[in-house]
Amino acid sequence: MKCYLFFFNELKGKKYTTLMNKILEESPIFRGLNLAAIEELLKQNSYNIKRYTKNQVIALMGEKCETLMVLLSGSVKGEMADFWGKSIKIEDIAAPKPIASIFLFGKNNHFPVTVTANEDVEMLCLPKSSVIQMFQQNKLFLTNYLNMMANRTQFLTEKLKFLSFKTIRQKFAHFLLKSGGSEHNELVLTKTQQELSEMFGVTRPALARAIKELENDGIIEVDRKNITIKNKPELMKLMQ
Repeated sequence: MKCYLFFFNELKGKKYTTLMNKILEESPIFRGLNLAAIEELLKQNSYNIKRYTKNQVIALMGEKCETLMVLLSGSVKGEMADFWGKSIKIEDIAAPKPIASIFLFGKNNHFPVTVTANEDVEMLCLPKSSVIQMFQQNKLFLTNYLNMMANRTQFLTEKLKFLSFKTIRQKFAHFLLKSGGSEHNELVLTKTQQELSEMFGVTRPALARAIKELENDGIIEVDRKNITIKNKPELMKLMQ
């Protein structure tokens, strides 16, 4: 959605609404709905548009979640602190995906992470009452939301499993196997060591040492971003 950033901020009125609906058409929560259906839903329900600048905090961990936020442009990151107070990046979310949709409902509906803007962002904000009304008005919107909640639950379950690993070697082994290494012995890293260290909640030098140790032990072979798993049983044993 970065291609929309400059023009999107300059548009007003009807053109703004039309472009916004086109972006929402690509969002998982509105998938399958045509422009007319999206426009009708938004006409019948209250919403507002919010803008945040780079590095601005959008929501604090523990803050009550009462609004469905759907990114229209830019991206955000979700971070939480571990038991030692160290910040761990949970994920990056880019337009046109929603933020914390699974936590809009339930008894303890609070943000599990602190959400911060990676860059200037613009988002559609729907109060919970509007979301409930939209469930009743459009079956596909409801189905999309339920599917998305199921997918997010699976993702968070995997994250909890990941956070249970105590060593960097365990975390990197889990990352490799989940990135395709469980089916193939060769894969290309899509993240830099800096991005991985942020995701693991460790320093980049510490991660580099752990990767080098795995290579020295003959478990993996590293050629820049290309990783070859030389001893998969040993790699899997690290996660036990």
